[in-house]
Amino acid sequence: MRRLMSLLTGIETRVLNLGTLISSGLIRPMRPDHLVRFGRLYLAWGPTPALGYMVAALTRGDETAVIDELGALTFDEMNRRTNALAHAWADVGINEGDRVAVMCRNHRGFIDATVALSKLGAHCLYLNTSFAGPQITDVVNREEATAIVYDQEFGNLIADAAEGRRTYLAWQDPKGSRTTDAAFDEASQDGERRPRSPGDGEVPDVDDSLEHLIRRGDPADPVPPSEPGKTVILTSGTTGTPKGASRQSPTSLDPAAALLSKIPIKAGEVTMVAAPLFHAWGFAHFVLGMGMGSTLVLRRKFDPEQTLAATAEHRATALIVVPVMLQRILEVPEEVRDRYDLRGLRVIAVSGSALPGQLATATMDAFGDIVYNLYGSTEVAWATIATPEDLRAAPGCAGRPPRGTIVKLYDDDGREVPQGETGRIFVGNAMMFEGYTGGGSKEVVNGLMATGDVGHFDRGGRLHVDGRDDDMIVSGGENVFPAEVEDLLSGHKAVADVAVFGVDDEKFGQRLKAVVVKRDGQTVTEKELKDYVKSNLAGYKVPREVDFIDELPRTATGKILKRELAEKGVEA
Repeated sequence: MRRLMSLLTGIETRVLNLGTLISSGLIRPMRPDHLVRFGRLYLAWGPTPALGYMVAALTRGDETAVIDELGALTFDEMNRRTNALAHAWADVGINEGDRVAVMCRNHRGFIDATVALSKLGAHCLYLNTSFAGPQITDVVNREEATAIVYDQEFGNLIADAAEGRRTYLAWQDPKGSRTTDAAFDEASQDGERRPRSPGDGEVPDVDDSLEHLIRRGDPADPVPPSEPGKTVILTSGTTGTPKGASRQSPTSLDPAAALLSKIPIKAGEVTMVAAPLFHAWGFAHFVLGMGMGSTLVLRRKFDPEQTLAATAEHRATALIVVPVMLQRILEVPEEVRDRYDLRGLRVIAVSGSALPGQLATATMDAFGDIVYNLYGSTEVAWATIATPEDLRAAPGCAGRPPRGTIVKLYDDDGREVPQGETGRIFVGNAMMFEGYTGGGSKEVVNGLMATGDVGHFDRGGRLHVDGRDDDMIVSGGENVFPAEVEDLLSGHKAVADVAVFGVDDEKFGQRLKAVVVKRDGQTVTEKELKDYVKSNLAGYKVPREVDFIDELPRTATGKILKRELAEKGVEA
């Protein structure tokens, strides 16, 4: 009976997934000759980055695939560019199974490299653009990369790692560029910064550039590799040395159906990807958008007003961000935000770090109930997704598991905890990683993998993430999770940003410390913030000290570097 129920559940899931894929437009009617061609391509390449532009070139060849500071490229152009790059790399000895490091911001070069390596069956190692030189060298050596693709601005940082390796320039600031973001000209006479016309700059055709390889390479489809290449995305490194998380390409479209069952992105529309492409969240939407024939709008560096401008200019229906980006966007004065027509925006999808309840609510108040919050990790991909309805009912929640995903909460002995009680979060889905490239993996219980976080389910079945399982402190015999205090303080009118963490204490073992960035034009004292916490939470959750600084240190994906704050110490 159990086997029969499992079979029926599997059939039901497949039927529902098919319906989601059809309604989203990912699966759509094709001409018979296109359908035959698609079938052959799918059998040859599987659901990999290599397949994406091949299929899109077949069905949407003349439509726009990518828009960056250099202008627009069609799906046919992207397919031919990545074919040419794959052939050129093969000619210089980059082959199936080789590992190539990519240190690029959001632009066409990142996509060129990723798709070309997939067409070769090579492995792609994505480097965090906020890494320091020694970190880059350590990671590249550990992962045994044979080559490095990089942006000009990172040339000095990769110098040591580049010793004995091929290097390829993906982006060089256009000649005459006067701003850090080539998408905008200098201020005009009326004081406003005006968007530049696409194509004002051009990546130089130097011998070691991707552009040079593309121009000399064969644009014909390459021969499929015997095994698909892997993607290696690094953990954030906020709690230690960054680890490489290796993941095979999915074997079906079920993972895409799971995401689309909760986040209503449609095929053939426009997606503004502000989240870094090297991060799992940005990368997921690059791959999803490519497979759905969506136009991807990219800017190398995040600027809140420029993001609004690009979203409005290209009539994007989806905006992909990390929480700190939302915070910066809401800091743009309302009268400035109102200059940009965002009525076509249907989805603001956010992930990468915790989304405070106050920030979720404020964003929906400003832009409508279109915020979708995904909780997951580099290792398990996603665990839960909160819809706008979830975030209105329980601001700050992580939502419910999408179709095909299992989430359980276990205690330290591996027993499932009752509803409402805090436990360690374990996840099972089709996108779990294979293990760390340096060896080892996350703990697994009953086939489910630990995220490293703890949380609880509310009565509505929504997951709430209480914090990292190693963030919990014991102060005077009481268990305290800093995330709860952070979420509360982030809602104070005078607080623009906040980090809460534990420090050693001779009397209590550990105590909470808060580091606060004040909102412009606001004043607040340490005592006022302590009283605010005390009036809303238990007394043992009140920080023993509060320091004020101008800016919190963060990773490129917006995670606060609490270890750096704790190690350096902060004074009021």
